[in-house]
Amino acid sequence: MEYQTLNNGVRMPLVGFGTFMLGGETCAAAVAQAIRAGYRMVDTAEAYGNEAAVGEGIRQSGVDRKELFLVTKVNFTSYEDAGQAVACSLAALGTDYVDLLLLHWPFANRYAAWRELEKAYAQGKARAIGVSNFEPDQLLDLIAYNGVAPAVNQVETNLYCQRVDDRAWMDKKGVAHMAYAPLGQGNRAQMFDEPAVRALAEKYEKTPAQVMLRYLTQKGATVIPRSVQPAHIQENLDIFDFSLTHAELATLADLDKHEPLIGKPEDPEFVEFSLTW
Repeated sequence: MEYQTLNNGVRMPLVGFGTFMLGGETCAAAVAQAIRAGYRMVDTAEAYGNEAAVGEGIRQSGVDRKELFLVTKVNFTSYEDAGQAVACSLAALGTDYVDLLLLHWPFANRYAAWRELEKAYAQGKARAIGVSNFEPDQLLDLIAYNGVAPAVNQVETNLYCQRVDDRAWMDKKGVAHMAYAPLGQGNRAQMFDEPAVRALAEKYEKTPAQVMLRYLTQKGATVIPRSVQPAHIQENLDIFDFSLTHAELATLADLDKHEPLIGKPEDPEFVEFSLTW
């Protein structure tokens, strides 16, 4: 495993296990499988409705909670009482702290919610706090008017949506980049079939998914791919035994379409869409 060090000194793995749209026994089994395979970071959220299942998966894995980096998020529908939402998440997960606590969306009363996250951080309920889906101007504003700067911004990032401009601001402010949907989501077949990706997969005897995940991690982003297939769970973790050259990184950088695959905050239906998260 490779790591990045957050702005408060906490170390975060560069690969974690995503749980979006997993639930019940399927979620618990997948989390347990991922942890046994070697993952040490698991990502969940209040809005996913699966925190209890994630907690059960951790218990089934047999790995001590202290060895894991656990991430959850407060949904914007809970921002008026974010402190209570944090308490509910901890209870569902079966832990008295998370390693990273995020605001899930830049909607509603995010400033009041952020101050509750600051309290949770001060009380030891979170080892680090951050945000998700924040655009650069929203991120800069939050930093300017609050006491604790976000340690992480989790945003959709993949081969077609590389977030180069966003990343420049995150780097400037010391905010770590976490990539959700690093392999796309739904509309992803074309990404896997890119000739440059296929050629590199053949060269390094890796899969297209491994090439794309390695690309993002070499760029310094933490990735949280999701799968319920044991072979894919293992495959997505086995990416640190090869490195892409500078020329190969540049070739993949040229495939950036600068366009999210999942949703755009400026779209009228985006808020309605995000409620399903």
